Amino acid sequence: MQIGYARVSRGDHQDLTAQLAALSAAGCDPVFREEASGGQSDRPELALAIRALTPGDVLVVWKLDRLSRSLRDLLFTLEAITAAGAGFRSLTEAVDTTTAAGRLMTQTLGAFAEFERAMIRERTMNGLAHARKAGRHLGRRPSLTGQQRAEIITKAESGQGSPSQLASLFRVSRSTVQRVLREHRNRSAAA
Repeated sequence: MQIGYARVSRGDHQDLTAQLAALSAAGCDPVFREEASGGQSDRPELALAIRALTPGDVLVVWKLDRLSRSLRDLLFTLEAITAAGAGFRSLTEAVDTTTAAGRLMTQTLGAFAEFERAMIRERTMNGLAHARKAGRHLGRRPSLTGQQRAEIITKAESGQGSPSQLASLFRVSRSTVQRVLREHRNRSAAA
C-alpha cells in the first residue's frame, strides 16, 4: 500500500492541490495532509502516517522538503519508516528506499549527517580546550566560596553542626557539605 503525505507551511498561502494531484496519480491512498512548518518536530499528521505504515508499505511525498527541512529530522523520520518495515519514496527527487540505489542514497545521507555531528563535536572540544587554556572556568559556578568551604570544615571539625545542619546554614545540599568534608579528609590524608 502506498500512503501519501502532503504538507504546506502554515501562513505561507500555499496550496496542497499540486501535491495531492501528484500523490493521487502515484496511487496513494490514504493521503495525510498537514499545515505545519517542515522545521517543526511536532507534526501530528506525519506521526499518524508513520503509525499507519505496515511492513511492505511505502510512504510517498511529492518532494523531499515536504517531509523535512533538516537532514537530522529527515534521517530520524526515515529511521521510523524503516523500523515500521516500510519504504519511502519522493516523487520529484526520485528517491526510493525500496530500491538498492535508494537505500544507498539514504545511507550516504546518514554518513554525511554523522560527519556533520563529528565536526560539530570536534569544534566544540577545540573551543572548550581553548577556553581552558585562556583560564576561563567552564561549567556551573561553585555553590560555595573558598571561605564558606573553610567555615564548613572548621565547624564540622569542632562539632558545631552535623552535615544536615551545615547544609541548612549555608543553603546547599547535604551531599555538597559531605563532598567538601570528604575532599578535606582526602587532602589531609595525602599530606
